[in-house]
Amino acid sequence: MNQPVPYCGPAPLPSEVWGAWNLDPFALAVVAALTMLPALSLHRHRIVIATAVFAISILLLISPLCSLTTALFSVRVTHHFILMTILAPLLTTAFCTRGPASSRLPPEMAFIFHTLIFWFWHIPPGYAFVLNGMIPYWIMQAALLASAIWLWAILLSPRTSVFTAVALSLATVGQMGMLAAILALSRAPLFAAHLDTTQPFGLEPLQDQQLAGVIMWTVGLLPYLGIALIRLYRTVASPDRKGSWQW
Repeated sequence: MNQPVPYCGPAPLPSEVWGAWNLDPFALAVVAALTMLPALSLHRHRIVIATAVFAISILLLISPLCSLTTALFSVRVTHHFILMTILAPLLTTAFCTRGPASSRLPPEMAFIFHTLIFWFWHIPPGYAFVLNGMIPYWIMQAALLASAIWLWAILLSPRTSVFTAVALSLATVGQMGMLAAILALSRAPLFAAHLDTTQPFGLEPLQDQQLAGVIMWTVGLLPYLGIALIRLYRTVASPDRKGSWQW
């Protein structure tokens, strides 16, 4: 029985990476749709945001970065953090200029949902599932992006208290740091899909996994620490000033 081919294609060799562009019509349609969302919003900087969304979407879904995620788990983690900490807040900002609509769901639900989604796609069973073709891949991308947008809508909203925003930001740092520690401190590779794909890039599977943990532990957590510090600074500098979506 043939093994399913990952959506981004089989793991490329280093010499093949720059030619491995993903020109799947569905991916192109997703890029177009994501770009149109902020372009049609009422945000005063909608063209700038739409341009940034277009560039990031091309990087994530069309460029050889997509193919490289099949070879290196560390690149997959980098891909996810670009999606969650750059693309998601950009899309959130484009539409939530006055804050999210009132909801009966407590803000903590966004954190819980995002945490469950994040862990599922970064533990071996969930990760193995996503390599089974097109549908699992797009389920993963949609789930990560949607959960991240929901969380960022809470973190950036002026309707969210500073205490809640800082607490959720630090809780996100904590839960991601726990997974990062597991990846970085493990003594054995956890992802069977990368046992034979990392060596051409000069990395053993365990080294690739540990690098992913370090990326998650450092650069990946900075946006969440950043928004916590921004909210605290604004409160200290202007305690009577209402929050704003404009950074």
